[in-house]
Amino acid sequence: MKKSRALLAAVIALPLGLAAVGGGVSSASSLAGTRGSNGTSGSTTAQGPINIWYSNNAQEVAWGEKMVASWNAANPRQKVTGQQIPSAQSSEEVIGAAITAGSEPCLIYNTSPASVPTFEQQGGLVPLNGFPGAASYIEGRTGPSANVYKSPDGLFYQMPWKSNPVMIFYNKKEFAKAGISTTKPPLGSYSQFLATAKKLVSSGVAKYAIYPSPSSEFYQSWYDFYPLYAAESGGQELVVNKKATFDDAAGKAVAAFWAQLYSQNLAGKETVNGDTFADGTSAMAIVGPWAVVTYQGKVDWGVVPVPTTKGSYGDQVPTFSDAKNMSMYASCKNRLTAWNFLKFSTSPTEDGKLLDTTGQMPMRQGIQQVYASYFKANPAYKEFAAEAAHVIEVPNVNNSIQVWQVFRDAWSKSVIFGKQSPSAALAGAAAQIDKLVQSNSSGEP
Repeated sequence: MKKSRALLAAVIALPLGLAAVGGGVSSASSLAGTRGSNGTSGSTTAQGPINIWYSNNAQEVAWGEKMVASWNAANPRQKVTGQQIPSAQSSEEVIGAAITAGSEPCLIYNTSPASVPTFEQQGGLVPLNGFPGAASYIEGRTGPSANVYKSPDGLFYQMPWKSNPVMIFYNKKEFAKAGISTTKPPLGSYSQFLATAKKLVSSGVAKYAIYPSPSSEFYQSWYDFYPLYAAESGGQELVVNKKATFDDAAGKAVAAFWAQLYSQNLAGKETVNGDTFADGTSAMAIVGPWAVVTYQGKVDWGVVPVPTTKGSYGDQVPTFSDAKNMSMYASCKNRLTAWNFLKFSTSPTEDGKLLDTTGQMPMRQGIQQVYASYFKANPAYKEFAAEAAHVIEVPNVNNSIQVWQVFRDAWSKSVIFGKQSPSAALAGAAAQIDKLVQSNSSGEP
């Protein structure tokens, strides 16, 4: 793993040619100008050209290219060069390697909140609080939920940007063929969901009822366990006050629910290429609004909240945010330009363009009112907008990625493949995670 990380860092460093820059300020009042542990620094007052990365999602690329062009037309001396994030197994891997190489761009519009603690530990992130008015800008745009994105030291190392509330998509055509209501599908409670899943499969309309990825990457539990745990627990995160929460009644109920789906072959256990919902292999999917474009012209879909033991109804059921945020990285030299560009890209105008182009929810207070015309023209997105106010986030804790990997390994072994009891697996994972979050970045107490 270390060799692959070093090789990836070297590959990233060569084409980008972004040299580490010295000469930053270091006063306590200029937090955003302090040096990072990778030996780089910049000034909160420096202006000039910057580089940014955005994701390889086609709709986000289209938005990003237009947004960059708009900025450049008005700011020719502070040119922004945008590109898609380099390919790798995960964005966390490529960003971490770039930090190691000192070749990361000023801004990355694909920063997972789960990776922020790791990037902080690498000295790769710039605290935004060092820019005058930054905290009030972030809190004014995002509202009270902005506090979730503060690190334990009380600083913002990420700008809350957009969320994709995870819900249950269902194929109306397949539901109708199975004799199941397409307007009020019985999916609210675990018992209803299981009965519906059995009917879908036994009728032959789909091979599987639902097919979340069973692969082992740390983030896969965000699309099976975590949304349902959010709903079942009333909005509790995986870790609270440096203690794992999921070895409780809610966590065990969620695990038992998914274990039944897998043991009865109602959910697939093999890793596959492609989208099983789009191709009709599964009658349901558990995903956010970013995927809608994937289903256009392929699936006549409906959407409902994730289920709970007692039944979940309406648009205020807690779920996982699946947020992607923006961060400023330590190799950035012209940090004032980067901060001003960050504000430009999260303005009401650009948030509206992002929503219109991608269907993803800007993390802005009152989006249903601010963008009423969009939701009137696109009523299918109203439920996502409502759910966006009831999401939970991944916890900002030490060794965050390792925490999720420990959880995923336990989940896979027990719930998906049935090689251990879910209760024992949750208890064991909770004990390991408690040690990880209470230790330093090297895993030592």
